[in-house]
Amino acid sequence: MRNIINISLPQELTKEVETAVRSGQYASKSEFFRDLLRLWKEQKLLDEIMGSEKEFVAGKGRTLRSLKDLR
Repeated sequence: MRNIINISLPQELTKEVETAVRSGQYASKSEFFRDLLRLWKEQKLLDEIMGSEKEFVAGKGRTLRSLKDLR
């Protein structure tokens, strides 16, 4: 089931979205924002991974040999 979310954008951003749709990059304004949200989620995941890698390099992590090591 889909939900409807209405947003308000400045005219400049509205033109950007409309240009992307008109140029064929997106089938609709909704698809534009769905893609934007997917990219946002991917970036959040990447940030978490990079943070974990930094902790590991700093010696705050440990290598797990099996799932039992999670306990």
